[in-house]
Amino acid sequence: MDLSAGQQKALFAVVVVVLAGLGVLLFAPHGSHPHASPSASARPSAAAGSPSAAAVPSPAGSTNVNIYQWLPFTQPELGQAAAVATEVTTAYNTFTYTESAASYVARMNGLITSQLSQTLKNGYATVGVAQTRTSQKQVSSGTATIDSIRTFGSSSITFVVTATQKLTGTQGSTTSSIQYAVTVTGQGGTWQVYDIEPATAGNY
Repeated sequence: MDLSAGQQKALFAVVVVVLAGLGVLLFAPHGSHPHASPSASARPSAAAGSPSAAAVPSPAGSTNVNIYQWLPFTQPELGQAAAVATEVTTAYNTFTYTESAASYVARMNGLITSQLSQTLKNGYATVGVAQTRTSQKQVSSGTATIDSIRTFGSSSITFVVTATQKLTGTQGSTTSSIQYAVTVTGQGGTWQVYDIEPATAGNY
């Protein structure tokens, strides 16, 4: 249908008014609408019953537990046994090519059983080992740190001990670490090591 010039002007005016009204609705500030902001609505309330506000009760008697009442040794006895294990493991990896088997083991006198003493002497004096130590002028210093307790009984405790050895000689210098299972036996404050071997080998 063809519109006259007057009708076209009237229709154009109506379209302008409608578009203007839509613009007001779309772009005008919405401050008059009582909507909460997303950040405000997302915040949890600090109600008295919320987990953050609730008190967490402590287990009854948890602060008075003495684990040594369940063990066959006291805390001082455990400390003494650990000290012996550490000292022997340190001495086990400390030697010089100039000393004899007897001198090597003498540093551990009183801390190891007579059976272990003889075993260590024999190992130190083994021909191939002794010849290499002498020909390469090997000098070793050791340190030891207890990692854990593997097993224990009424008169024995087996510790897992990490030993670090620094070895120097004509072939240079190397530092290595190995875990040992070190078993001490005794009563009260008297402990001796009666076995020391790689942790992967035994003493379970």
